[in-house]
Amino acid sequence: MSTPDARPAAGNRTGLTLLVVCLGVLIVPLGVSGTPVALPDIGRELGGSLASLQWVVNAYNVMAASLMMVAGSLADLIGRKKMFAFGTGLYAVSLIATVFAPSVLVIDIARGLAGVGAAALMTSATAIVATTFDGAARAKAFAVAGMTLGAGLALGPTTSGLLVGAFGWESVFYAHLALVVLSMLGLPFLAESRNPDAGRIDWPGTVTFSLALVLFTLAIIQGPQNGWASGTVLGLFAGSIVLIAIFAVVERRHAAPMFDLSLFKERRFLAVNLLNVAFSFGFIGLLLVLPAYLIGANGASSEGAGLIMLLLTGPVLFCPLIGGRMVAAGVQMRVVLGLGLILIAAGCAWLTVAHPGISVLGLAGPLLVAGVGVGLIMGVLDGAAVSTVPPERAGMAAGMFNTIRLASEAIAAVVMVAALASMVRSRITDGLSQYLGDKASAGTAADQVASGDAAGVVADAPANLRDSFLDFLSQGHTDALRIILWASAALCAVTAVAVHLMLAERDVSAPADEAAAAPRKRTLVDD
Repeated sequence: MSTPDARPAAGNRTGLTLLVVCLGVLIVPLGVSGTPVALPDIGRELGGSLASLQWVVNAYNVMAASLMMVAGSLADLIGRKKMFAFGTGLYAVSLIATVFAPSVLVIDIARGLAGVGAAALMTSATAIVATTFDGAARAKAFAVAGMTLGAGLALGPTTSGLLVGAFGWESVFYAHLALVVLSMLGLPFLAESRNPDAGRIDWPGTVTFSLALVLFTLAIIQGPQNGWASGTVLGLFAGSIVLIAIFAVVERRHAAPMFDLSLFKERRFLAVNLLNVAFSFGFIGLLLVLPAYLIGANGASSEGAGLIMLLLTGPVLFCPLIGGRMVAAGVQMRVVLGLGLILIAAGCAWLTVAHPGISVLGLAGPLLVAGVGVGLIMGVLDGAAVSTVPPERAGMAAGMFNTIRLASEAIAAVVMVAALASMVRSRITDGLSQYLGDKASAGTAADQVASGDAAGVVADAPANLRDSFLDFLSQGHTDALRIILWASAALCAVTAVAVHLMLAERDVSAPADEAAAAPRKRTLVDD
C-alpha cells in the first residue's frame, strides 16, 4: 500500500501529469486577462449597468483571491486530485452557464463560481507538481507551469479579441471550456496524494477575509453610482474595515492561522508584497481599462484592441527569462524588481500621449516599455517572495503571497475601473444632460462610455451631430484615462524606491553598531 504522499513512477506518467496540470492552470490567467476584452460586446448584447459589467471580472478575481488559502488546506486534507477534479468540473459548469446566460447578472454569478474553481484548481495543481516531481525535475516542472501562467496572461487579451471579433463574445468562454475539458480528460493520469498531517481549516479567518474583500469591492463599485459620501458606500467601507480588524484578531488567536501575520515583521517579505500591490495597479489595471478605451474612444474593433494589447503582454513571454538570468548573473534581485517597476511607471507616464485616433505606432513605445517591466518582475517575483523569509516558513509565505497577489489584482481592477468611471462622469455628464434631458440618464450614458460603448450612446443622435458628439465623449474618456495613468505611474515609481531600500542587505533603520553586533537570520536571498 502506498503512503498518502507517494509519488507515481517516473516516465511518461509524469509528463502526462504535467500536461494535464498545465492545461488546467492555463485557464486561470486567461480568465483574468481575456475576459475584459469581451465586456463591451457583452454590455451591448445583454445590457446591464457598468457596475454589473464590472462584476463579470471582479466576481472571478474576488472569489479566487479570498478562497485560495482554504482551497489549499482542503486539497491537503481530502486529496489534491479530488480538489483538481472539483476545480475543473466547477469551472466547466460555470463556463456553460456563462455562454447561455440570459442576463449580465447570471454571468456575474457564473464568473464567481469560476473563481471558486480557479482557487481549487491552482492550489491543487501546485501541490500535484510538488508531489509528482523531485529535485531538478521539480524545478523544471514549476518553470513550465510558471511559463504557462505567463503565456495565459500574455495571450488572453489578443486571443479573446480575435475570438470576439470573429465569432462573438460567447466564443471566448467556449474556448476556455475546451481547455478545461481537455484537462478533465487527463484526470485518470493523476495520482492522488494528501497531507496526513493536515490540520484544521481556518474557517473564521476565511470567512472574515472573504467578506471584507467583498464589502470593499462593493463599496468601490457603488461609489460612482451612489456618490462616495453616500451612507451605503460609507457603510460598506466601514464594514470591510471592521471585518479586517476581526480577521487580524482571529488570525493571532488561531492555532493554525490562514495568515501568519508575524511574517509581515520580515521587512523584505513586506517589501515584495508592497511591490505586488503596485504591480497590480500598473499592469492588471491596464489590462482592464485599456481595451475599453481602445474600442470606445479610439474606434478599434475587438480584434484590433486584442492585437494592440499584445504590445503590452507580449514581452511577458520572454522577459521573465531575462529577469531570471540577470539574477543568476549576479544582479541583485532588488535591482531587477526596482527596474521592472520603474519601466512600468515610465510606460504608464508615456501612455498619457494617448488621444482619440492615435496610431498603433504611437502606442507601441509606451506599451512595450511597460510590458518589459512586467516581464522582468514576473521572472523573479515568486522566488523573491519565498527567499525573503527563513526556509522553514517558505510554504506559508508562498500561500500568503499568492493570496495577497490575487487580492491586490482584484482591488486594482475594481479601483481602476471605478476611478475611471467617476472621472468620465465628472467630465461629460453636464454635456450629456443637455442632450439627454436629465442627469440620471446622463450618468447611465457616462458609464456606457467608460465601459467602451461611446458609439452606442451617440447612435440615436442626429446624423450631423454624431461626429462632434463622439469626439466630445472620447475626449472625456481620454482625460480620465490620463489621470489614471499618471496615478499608476506615481505609485509604481514611489514603490520602486521603497522596495529598493527595504530589500537592502542591512536594516538601515537600526544603529550601525547594533546592526553589526546583532545576529541575523540567514534567508535564501543571502545565497
